[in-house]
Amino acid sequence: ITLPVEFNASNRAVAQLANYGLVLDNELPAVKKVLQAAALTYVAALLVSILQLLRLLILRGSRD
Repeated sequence: ITLPVEFNASNRAVAQLANYGLVLDNELPAVKKVLQAAALTYVAALLVSILQLLRLLILRGSRD
């Protein structure tokens, strides 16, 4: 649930920054990249959690 919300928030933030004139047109690509990178931290956290779960399952399986 968090990932779609985060990506949507990043897209809305770009639009709002542009609407309020807080960034210039030539700055928009960089702003999009930064906000996309911020949203991708949630993807990275998800991957780390999945890998940690797999690791624990493998360790548990090796004890049996």
